[in-house]
Amino acid sequence: MTAVLLPDKMKANQEKFCGREREFVYKFNVGSQCFELTVPLKFPVQENPSNLHGRLMLLHNLPCFIESDLKKSLSQFIEEESLRDYDREAEAALEALKSGEVDVHQLTSAWAKTYAETTLEHARPEEPSWDEDFADVYHDLIHSPASETLLNLEHNYFVSISELIGERDVELKKLRERQGAEMDKVMQELGKSLTDQDVNSLAAQHFESQQVLENKWTNELKQSTAIQKQEYQEWVIKLHQDLKNPNNKSISEEIKVQPSQFRESVEANGRIYEDQRKLEESFTIHLGAQLKTMHNLRLLRADMLDFCKHKRNHRSGVKLHRLQTALSLYSASLCGLVLLVDNRINSYSGIKRDFATVCQECTDFHFPRIEEQLEVVQQVVLYARTQRKSKLKEPNDSGNRNGGSDDKAKNIERNYSNILPGEFYITRHSNLSEIHVAFHLCVDDNVRSGNITARDPAIMGLRNILKVCCTHDITTISIPLLLVHDMSEEMTIPWCLRRAELVFKCVKGFMMEMASWDGGISRTVQFLVPQSISEEMFYQLSNMLPQIFRVSSTLTLTSKH
Repeated sequence: MTAVLLPDKMKANQEKFCGREREFVYKFNVGSQCFELTVPLKFPVQENPSNLHGRLMLLHNLPCFIESDLKKSLSQFIEEESLRDYDREAEAALEALKSGEVDVHQLTSAWAKTYAETTLEHARPEEPSWDEDFADVYHDLIHSPASETLLNLEHNYFVSISELIGERDVELKKLRERQGAEMDKVMQELGKSLTDQDVNSLAAQHFESQQVLENKWTNELKQSTAIQKQEYQEWVIKLHQDLKNPNNKSISEEIKVQPSQFRESVEANGRIYEDQRKLEESFTIHLGAQLKTMHNLRLLRADMLDFCKHKRNHRSGVKLHRLQTALSLYSASLCGLVLLVDNRINSYSGIKRDFATVCQECTDFHFPRIEEQLEVVQQVVLYARTQRKSKLKEPNDSGNRNGGSDDKAKNIERNYSNILPGEFYITRHSNLSEIHVAFHLCVDDNVRSGNITARDPAIMGLRNILKVCCTHDITTISIPLLLVHDMSEEMTIPWCLRRAELVFKCVKGFMMEMASWDGGISRTVQFLVPQSISEEMFYQLSNMLPQIFRVSSTLTLTSKH
């Protein structure tokens, strides 16, 4: 039923028939005795008839054999009385129209407006959002002669933010050095003229000073990136409008690349990332029983963040090494990678902190900052945990849960805002070197043991990640082959071979499943091993890969003379 803004006269008629009490009378026999149940009901009845019926049965201790008939009579009574009220309201409204008490034009205008707003066929088309407009404009420009200018402009902003980060690091380093010298002096006087309380007080002051300085730089970086994003988006929109104007003669100068105007990053700032020597092997495979699909596999010895960091080439100018990433930003060929993280959703420790640092070095002109995305993820996790916790507490499920489910429920209660091993969250990026999407897969210390199976949460998490890749056009995915980012003492050669074999076989099975998910689309899967692994171990893994996957063999054609 469509709600319409009624004139005052009609509202008065409606209120006159609402709020009345009617008595529901129900008679029934128990043996030779006749009983009568009288219940006052206020119309319109807001409560569900089934709930009201249950309350009556419980409140008056009624016999169970009348339950069905009472429910039927109660529902029929409410329906009949409600229809009578609707008829009275309709008749009163018609009388008001006939007598001229209600303006016909006002009523028809209200009906027409409401009908147009609630009916899709007559509603106005939804206006595109700013983000959608900017995405379309950027996609057009990055595939035009203006692409190099766009990338050079992004690099200017990148250098500016890098300089700010460099200044922040220098200032924080000086503060820590000064505080370290002060603490050394205090520790020398400990037990002589100073007590433990004096040391604790000084440590608290140092911590507060660091927090104040870090907050100051955080706010400054946040403000700078916001200004850059606004300026960049406005410039892109203006450039697109100028390109569409055929009479604009200055457009060629506007998109002309002038390297002398672009700033080079300074090597002395210590923030240059040098490419370490990488080992790489590439394979082409065919998977599928009847309809075979070709895929590209790569085995690399590299750091996972190498695909995120910007490569700065001083000899060839300021152009970022990310042209292909920019070209495919709004396409059906996206690139992603898997980061192994702990169960806390933040960017304060480990690889999460390093990844967030790389994200902060360059302004993201298309998506929210990494901190904002993590805040949204945290809210979603809290909501999901609340829903799951309420379901686990339902009495109907208490008999169906086994010990493992009970342990899982306790784990959820203990880590209410955290995620579980095998679960992952996704962040989107346009400011990284070679990727658009990051899958943050939660793993625990169990992945460092040598006895995980194909049903381990980390392996099942990889399966779900590959399924997301199929449904969201991610055609290139980088996976840590050993399910670790760094090597440790317990990771011996047999350990590495067993782990690699497990991951290779599981990923092969998942890729064969992908054919049923997406119809068989060619993809690139990159298996990464840590930089600290030996060359001998790398080539052993390289020899294992073609034994597990079906590698395409080359044919040598010779002519007969």
